[in-house]
Parts: sequence; structure tokens; C-alpha cells
Amino acid sequence: MELIRTVIADDHHLFITGLRSILKDSEEYEFDVVALAHDGDELMDKLKLYAPEFLILDLNMPGRDGLDVLKEIRKYNRELKILTLTMYDEPKIVKAAFKSGSDGYILKIEGKEGMLKGVHEVLSGKTHMGQGVKLNEELIAINGDVLAKTISPYEDRFIQKYNLTKREIEILRLITQALSNKEIAKELYISDQTVSVHRKNIMRKLGVSNTAGLIKLAYDNSLV
Repeated sequence: MELIRTVIADDHHLFITGLRSILKDSEEYEFDVVALAHDGDELMDKLKLYAPEFLILDLNMPGRDGLDVLKEIRKYNRELKILTLTMYDEPKIVKAAFKSGSDGYILKIEGKEGMLKGVHEVLSGKTHMGQGVKLNEELIAINGDVLAKTISPYEDRFIQKYNLTKREIEILRLITQALSNKEIAKELYISDQTVSVHRKNIMRKLGVSNTAGLIKLAYDNSLV
């Protein structure tokens, strides 16, 4: 199984113990919990020290606001997978979490299977919203894009048909704005080489051979 370097940020020790137990039951990944953080400042220090691949974040910790911490993380790290795990189910907070950079949002009342589903989907590059999140079909703004609680059936069929990840959709939309690999890399805080790999993968999945073909397909399927 793939080993995932993980940091858990929560100020409730009992909950952390239960969460670590759930992670051990994953059949897809092995989780190496390299650090725990009990407040926002401690979390920032440990992220820089341990450079994990996955963060499970409670928004309600002592000191700094969890949403502010999310924004700061995304200023220097766009690749870290972040799952927000909290008691807050208000639509405004959910939207703010995604806008600030969260990849998934789960309530702490979620059961074991729901927790693992959220973890697995976030690690596979998908955006996850757990059961019970009160979105009322409102739209969530994510880095300039818009994601509904349930993507429109038409768009969802397109994404499933071509097996596109969240990052590939991000890059495809930036490509339609006529941005170069270097400009996309700057926008997403990743390297030119990473953008190039994503672009090639998108072309392969969509069966097109040039940028014009990508843009036409994106417009034909109402992705932009």
C-alpha cells in the first residue's frame, strides 16, 4: 500500500486517538502520522518541519482561526491534500473552507466508512463533501472556479467519462484562458514541468492533440 505522510491538527486528544484507529483500517493507504498539532501556530511549524502529503484539519483550534491557517498554507503549498474535519455545518463556513483551500469537508459525526471515503477521495484528487453538510445546493467558490454541492449532471458525466481529477479540471480551465505553462504554474504554485505533465495527461484522456482541441472540448461541454 502507498505510504502517506500525515499530520493531524486537532486539540481533542481522544478524537485524535479515534481518528488514528480509523486510518489504520484503510485498505488503500498506509498512514504514517508524522506529527500532531493542537493549535494553528504549532501546525504551521510542523508542516514546514515534516513536509507531509496529507493534512486532517479541525477548524476550531485554540489561537489562530482555522480558515486563516488554510489560506496561509495555500500561499506556499498547493500540493498538500487537506481534509477539513469539524463540527461546523453552516453553509458559509463550508464555502469559506473550500475557498481557502480545503480539498474535502467532513463533519465529526460522520461514521467510520464516511471518514475513510472522504480520506480516500481527497487523496485521489477529488473534492469531497461528507454527509450532513448543509449546503442547500448553494455554490461554493474555489480558487475562482465554481463547484456546486452536486455538479450538474452534464458536467459530472463529462468528468466521469474522461476520469479527470480536480487539478486537471483546474488546469484545463486555465488553458482555456490562453495561459502558458509558466503562467499556469505561477497561478497554481506548482512547477512548469508539473503543468506540462498534467497538460499531456489531459490531452491523452480527452483524445486531442493540441491546445485548440482542448479549448473546443471544454467549451462544447460547458466547463468554461
